[in-house]
Amino acid sequence: MARAVHEHPFVIVAGETGSGKTTQIPKICLAMGRGVRAHVGCTQPRRIAATSVAARVADELGVELGREVGFKIRFSDRTSPDTYVKFVTDGILLAEMQGDPLLRGYDTIIVDEAHERSLNIDFLLGCLKRIAPKRRDLRVIISSATLETDRFAKFFEGAPVIEVSGRTHPVEVVYHPPADDCDVADSVADAIDEITQLDPRHDVLVFLPGEREIHETFDALSARNYARTVLLPLYGRMPQGEQLRVFQTLPQRRIVLATNVAETSLTIPGIVYVVDVGLARLNRYNPRNGMTQLLVERISQASANQRKGRAGRVRSGVCYRLYSEDDFASRVPYTMPEVQRVGLAGVILQMKALALGRVDAFPFLDPPSKRSVDDGYRVLEELGALDDEGEPNETGRKLARLPLDPRLGRMLLAGERENCVREVLIVAAALSMQDPRERPLAAQKKADEAHRRFRDEGSDFAGLLKLWDWYQEARGRLSHNQLRRLCRDNFLSANRMREWGDLHAQLTERCREMNVCPNDTPAKGDSVHRAILAGLLGRIGVWQPEKRSYFGARQTRFVIHPSSGLARKTPAWVFAAEIVETSQPFARVVAALDPTWVEEIAGPLCKRSYQDPHWEERPAHVVAKEQVTLFGLPIVRDRRVHYGPIAPAVARRIFLLHALVRQEFTSKGPFVEHNRKVLEEARNLRDKARRSDLVYDEDALLPFFEQRVPD
Repeated sequence: MARAVHEHPFVIVAGETGSGKTTQIPKICLAMGRGVRAHVGCTQPRRIAATSVAARVADELGVELGREVGFKIRFSDRTSPDTYVKFVTDGILLAEMQGDPLLRGYDTIIVDEAHERSLNIDFLLGCLKRIAPKRRDLRVIISSATLETDRFAKFFEGAPVIEVSGRTHPVEVVYHPPADDCDVADSVADAIDEITQLDPRHDVLVFLPGEREIHETFDALSARNYARTVLLPLYGRMPQGEQLRVFQTLPQRRIVLATNVAETSLTIPGIVYVVDVGLARLNRYNPRNGMTQLLVERISQASANQRKGRAGRVRSGVCYRLYSEDDFASRVPYTMPEVQRVGLAGVILQMKALALGRVDAFPFLDPPSKRSVDDGYRVLEELGALDDEGEPNETGRKLARLPLDPRLGRMLLAGERENCVREVLIVAAALSMQDPRERPLAAQKKADEAHRRFRDEGSDFAGLLKLWDWYQEARGRLSHNQLRRLCRDNFLSANRMREWGDLHAQLTERCREMNVCPNDTPAKGDSVHRAILAGLLGRIGVWQPEKRSYFGARQTRFVIHPSSGLARKTPAWVFAAEIVETSQPFARVVAALDPTWVEEIAGPLCKRSYQDPHWEERPAHVVAKEQVTLFGLPIVRDRRVHYGPIAPAVARRIFLLHALVRQEFTSKGPFVEHNRKVLEEARNLRDKARRSDLVYDEDALLPFFEQRVPD
């Protein structure tokens, strides 16, 4: 490996879970003398991995964490001038590129867990490919746990591939397809029954697609009353204390019910049996309607093999796949990379900020579709972030400086106009992180009751402000331990509440750097919701009683999620922080909306049409009915408007016909009265002489006035 790193700018290292790639590659680089003039950087897809691996490597080297070996993640930088090896999240490394576009602060970069193919990882790989020719001294090591290494090698122009050994114990695969009428929970319970008959002592890891399936399986297994067995759920939104229980050694057998969070990042010790239902929930962004779909899908062969690899770490293991071998063979080899599944608005802005050009010209390992790229630009147009040439305007350049999703950043900029930056900072920080409110499996009703104090029946955004104010008041009078206890009693994650505060402080500082300053006095009236709406114009909806749902922008349809304070109400108009499709499209974090705000805030995004232009004698001008829509959603219907400024030529003709030809116009102008008298005399003569040619009809009079009345 050292020889390959010395001779080639890119090296691919492939090895199964447990091969030691993550901890040993940085040490090999140190032994080569790298990391002296610039850092050896090692990226991790998750913060917990960056911190824990840094601690492990420091311990193995016998050095102090934060000195020779350190880490940098969001809100925490434990490095020093003496640091040689620096563990970072891939997002942190991308952020560092804004100030160091050629990454001269590093002489070696290790991209770990590259097989996960997250958006940040793919973005980073493309950046490194571009940087390498300008940095002949830079060495890049791509570490992957799957067999996709040939694609990495080809992408990096024939980079050598080094394979390292993984598990020392064999894993038997048992295909165990359930009966057609058997649901997921029962099929898992049947597999656990079989395992229990063979071996009632060793730990089991069950992979399930989501929280709902974990809860259902938990109930099904609880009903079986297995002896000396503890059931341990594991999913991303769980309280951290409950998550940590899966790493504890217990006298009883553990059955861990996990989502794909346990597939790569977290290694649970002591697992001998894996039960894999072969499903996962994946985010898919639909550019047609701007909706994120969180759908249960069959996992790829690579994911299935990752799951299998969680067995056999301590002794020979068994993986029960609850599907057939033919089913496995028919699955796609690899999970679709995130860049092909998510919205690209933020990526486009980030690339512009780094002067990396257009998305469609960037060297992605798997380029996104043209539709997704076009949708990214459409979202930025919706936010008013692009000029006529499709380049970031002043708003777009400001959004690129904010470490936020562009929609959330747009709220902050609108908050400056509405004089409510303080409140929007709180909301934007909350929406960019995981909800701190917890609902433990065994105490959901108690949690809901505790959270009721933070609810607002008109706005979930206002509920977030209530929670923030409550916590800040408590923080000012309680000790650290008392505050943690208060959070626990109210089913709040103390760590996430602290993270909320850290992110709020970071955003506040960035806003001040941009001269976007928080207001000193509380925001007034509807200003907060108007500012938030500026970032969510594509997520509005109007209630349709006959459909029992909301009709939204771009022909979408949704209902309010049960977790919302508005779930039992049906405001005529709402807008939402997100619309996610699970069992059906749900709007999450919702507020009632005054539709008159939309037209003003959306401005040129609104489309207007006009019907029935006609003359009205009382206002003495041409009037039409105006229809206003936003992304296909009617905002204004049949509003009477003065048609003259809108269509002058059409309005002039209608005016001449009705006001002058038909004399439906009262005026003190002498020519009007003169014409009226002349026509009256002519009609009298016509009637007496019985000569129809004495008075012109309308078709003849209209050209007369058209020639003589100025435009």
